[in-house]
Amino acid sequence: MPVLALALAYLLGSIPTALWVGRRFFNLPDIRNHGSGNAGATNTFRVLGPKAGTFVLLVDAFKGFAAAYFLPNLLLAYGFIPPQNLLYFRLGCGVLAIVGHIYPVFAQFRGGKGVATVLGMMLGVAPAAVGVCLLVFIVMLAAFRYVSLASMTAGLCFALLQLLPAFRPAQGFMVGVGFVLAALLVYTHRANIGRLRAGTEGRVPLWGKR
Repeated sequence: MPVLALALAYLLGSIPTALWVGRRFFNLPDIRNHGSGNAGATNTFRVLGPKAGTFVLLVDAFKGFAAAYFLPNLLLAYGFIPPQNLLYFRLGCGVLAIVGHIYPVFAQFRGGKGVATVLGMMLGVAPAAVGVCLLVFIVMLAAFRYVSLASMTAGLCFALLQLLPAFRPAQGFMVGVGFVLAALLVYTHRANIGRLRAGTEGRVPLWGKR
């Protein structure tokens, strides 16, 4: 059952929300052929507008949360894992959901950058830190309208908050986990960093505008 839960976490992360939304509601065969070429919330904001982007963001975040919170809780409730291993399975299931989002089996292993799914995972693992990170994300997005910049800043904020015991689970290794996640976000946004430096990164449109 633990192995099955890990496999389900990957499959859950592999649901290509942006791809399906583009096909179903906008008659767009493949959103990866437009904008930045990614199947994630940021590119959905850019190509399909804020309403579609917000929907994709919420669903992709829920994928990470469901994998990191509900699946391990079910394993614990039915006695498949001991309580002291709960955090490890939260992290394991959450990471596999992120991997599924970036390399989805349902979309030729070409997905998004994992920002929203990382957010959902963090919410399932360290909810107090996520509240601060969401505020940082909203402020950065409102100020600059670059989802990539807001995402990386929020990821770094999460890593730094793990240095404070009040914002992390009791296990000290969460400090390392936080910085690994921040590094992952920077890595998946390496092309965006180049565009930000060149001044060619696309801004998200204002709400209500395409």
